[in-house]
Amino acid sequence: MKCTSEQNEFFMSMLPQLQDQARFAFRKERSGRRQELIAEVVANAFVAFARLVERGLINAIYPTPLAQYAIRQVREGRRVGAKLNNRDVSSEYAQREKGFIVERLDRFDVQDGEWREVVVESREAGPADTAAARLDIGEWFARLPKGKRRIAETLGTGETTKKAAKRFRVSPGRISQLRREFQQNWDEFQGDVGQG
Repeated sequence: MKCTSEQNEFFMSMLPQLQDQARFAFRKERSGRRQELIAEVVANAFVAFARLVERGLINAIYPTPLAQYAIRQVREGRRVGAKLNNRDVSSEYAQREKGFIVERLDRFDVQDGEWREVVVESREAGPADTAAARLDIGEWFARLPKGKRRIAETLGTGETTKKAAKRFRVSPGRISQLRREFQQNWDEFQGDVGQG
C-alpha cells in the first residue's frame, strides 16, 4: 500500500520525535551502532505506520506509542525486510537466543599491520591463553600468501561475504570457499602449534 503525500507528511512531522526517542533508547551504544539502530527504529515505525494507515487507523497514530513499538521490535532483533534467524552468528536474535556475543575487531593497527590486539578475550581464558592466541593469530596471518592474507584480514574485521567479494572482485562463492579454506588452514595451524 502506498501512503498519500498527506500521510507521508504526517509521518515526517513525527520523525524528529521518533528519532529522539530512539536516540535516548540506544544512548549507551557506540556512535555508529546507535545510528544504525535509530535508522532501524525509523524503518520499523514507518512499516507500522503504513499498516495502520492501511487499516484506516490514521487517527490513532501518535509518535510516542509508535516509537516505543518500533524500539521494542528493534531490541527483539526484528529488522524490516529481514527474517529472524537463529543460525546466523551475526544476527542479534541468534546471539540472544543462543547466549553468545560477536565482538567487532576494531583494534587493527594499520601502521604496524598488527592483528594480535584484535583477538577478543574470552572470559574463560586466562592471561597466558590470551597472550598465546594473540601471538598465534599474528603468526598465522604472516604465513598466508599476501592476496589471501588481505582477504582473511578483511573477513576478520567482520566484513560480509558479499561486500568482501565486491571489494576483491571475486564471486561470493569464492569468498565462501576461502572462508572454509581459512578455517581448515587455521585448524591445521593450531594442530602444528599444539604439537610444537
